[in-house]
Amino acid sequence: MPELQRLRPDHAPALLAFERENRAFFAASVPDRGDDYFTHFAAHLAERLAEQATGACHFHVLVTRDGEVLGRFNLVDVAEGEAELGFRLAEKATGRGLATTAVRRLFTLCTTTYALTKLRAGATLTNTASRSVLTRTGFVPTGEELVLSGERGLGYVRDLAAGPHPVALQ
Repeated sequence: MPELQRLRPDHAPALLAFERENRAFFAASVPDRGDDYFTHFAAHLAERLAEQATGACHFHVLVTRDGEVLGRFNLVDVAEGEAELGFRLAEKATGRGLATTAVRRLFTLCTTTYALTKLRAGATLTNTASRSVLTRTGFVPTGEELVLSGERGLGYVRDLAAGPHPVALQ
């Protein structure tokens, strides 16, 4: 089973390969990072690691035993016990429950390491895979309609104090 690891500088080559290999796949459901991201990858990674050092964000990668990155799971805009969750999984890793498992592992880090009590997330209406992961892991729709990269989306929230498997509201 792949391991969820906090982002480190030595993840750089595998992370860049992950982003390049999955760029078109990701662009179908989340905003494309743009050419600048790939051209100046080292600088962007350094900025993310500096943000992480301040505690404003917590970045994670899902890594195989041989160091291949299969996914990213990020907590951003950390403040007052809350954060925004964002994630992406390699195309070849989808459909195996890896995102669901990684999000659940992240809940433990949120409560034991980062002192977070609530997570927010958003997904476009067309991104059924992400919406499924969110609902399977106990996120509930907030009723807030979002616009994500020009597409309609929904806001979700997860109360981490509700335990590992809260009842989802319908």
